[in-house]
Amino acid sequence: MSRILAVSASEFAIARRNRWVFMATGIMTLFALALTFAGAAPTGSLGVDLLTVSVASMTTLSVYLTPLLALLMAFDAIAGEAERGGLALLMTYPVSRGELLLGKFAAQLGVLAFAVMVGFGAAGATAALAGGAGAESLAALARLIGTSILLGGAFLALGYAVSAVGGSSTGAAGLAAGLWLVFVVLYDLGLLGAVVFDDGGTFTRTVFPWLLTVNPADAFRLWNVAAAEGVALATGMTGAASALPAWAAPAALILWPLLALGLARIAFGRIEP
Repeated sequence: MSRILAVSASEFAIARRNRWVFMATGIMTLFALALTFAGAAPTGSLGVDLLTVSVASMTTLSVYLTPLLALLMAFDAIAGEAERGGLALLMTYPVSRGELLLGKFAAQLGVLAFAVMVGFGAAGATAALAGGAGAESLAALARLIGTSILLGGAFLALGYAVSAVGGSSTGAAGLAAGLWLVFVVLYDLGLLGAVVFDDGGTFTRTVFPWLLTVNPADAFRLWNVAAAEGVALATGMTGAASALPAWAAPAALILWPLLALGLARIAFGRIEP
């Protein structure tokens, strides 16, 4: 544990020196505040408070932005170290590859968690002060922050995996961009095409909701939607969320960081320092 903490402290210092803490927090805060003010209009027609609409908007924001920030932080973690010669030096220390990976993960997840808590917390406080907030909307905000951190953890670990197999920083960057495109955009487009083709058949009613849990981005969205009626109303995803048992989306999102870390460790083990 002491070796993991030492690696984590070093990685956090590097992230702070490279302005990652400032940039990630600033980006998350600016986008969250912009969506909060933009979403103030439909609160009356939906019959919900401003914080509920803000959480629904930030849920969509987090699906796109959190994986992107996580992959930007992680794609260079192994490939970059190998190119700069730092990986060979690290391997001479009494630290295993698993400990090195966990130390990097803890530090970068801490950066991402700080950005999420500050950004969404500031937007949530602004929405609560401007348009009121009930107990359900406050719980939805807390859940959004926690699930966003889990989502970021999944894509951080996936970023380490592509960093290990990319061969170079350039190759890892390309793989990370492709990974984001597949999980965040193309996967849903493929499912949408299948649903349109099925036209309300067995696939749409039974298979489609479960396929959403296979994707961490969709599992994140389903968890937040299924747990709060106001957010479900604002996002329009009630049907898919109600077709699944309550444990399905949380279980998928919790398992994804663990599975992705396992994949990253296997890929890292094949790298020659």
